[in-house]
Amino acid sequence: MAIVPRMSTHPAAPSRRYLKPPWFARVVGNRMAARFRPEVVWQLSVDGRRSGRPRRTPVAVLDHDGERYLVAARGQTDWALNLAAAGRGRLDHGGGAEHIEVADVPVADRPALIDAYLARYGRMPTVGASFRALPDPADHPTFRITRSTVPA
Repeated sequence: MAIVPRMSTHPAAPSRRYLKPPWFARVVGNRMAARFRPEVVWQLSVDGRRSGRPRRTPVAVLDHDGERYLVAARGQTDWALNLAAAGRGRLDHGGGAEHIEVADVPVADRPALIDAYLARYGRMPTVGASFRALPDPADHPTFRITRSTVPA
C-alpha cells in the first residue's frame, strides 16, 4: 500500500506537505514506541504554537558528525511546526530529561542528514516509505540541537 502525501487545505499553510500517520500509529504506536525501542525513541515535549499547551510525541534523535538533530520524517508535522515556532523543547529519554534549543537546518544542508537518518532509522516502520513519498528535503523540517541543559 502506497503512502499518499496530504496537502493542507488551511489557507495559512497552502504548501504544507505531510504524511498523516494512520490511526494505529497515532493511538497505539506512539504510546508503545519507547517500550519497544527505548534505545532509539525519545519523547519530545514542545508548546503548541496555537494553544500554548505542551504537546508530546516520540522522536528519534540523530547523532551525526558530533551534532544532534531532529528530522521530521513524515514532513511538516505539527511537532515540527511547533518546534520551529517555539525554538525550544524538552527531550525525555531513559528516565532523564533535557531542555533543548534548536536551529532550523537550511534545505541545502538536509540531504546528507536525511541520508544519515535513513541509514540509521530507515528500517523503522514507515520511515523509509515516508521519505519515498516525500522525496524533497524541503518537505522535512530538520533541526540542529544547539543547546542542551539538564534541569536541576
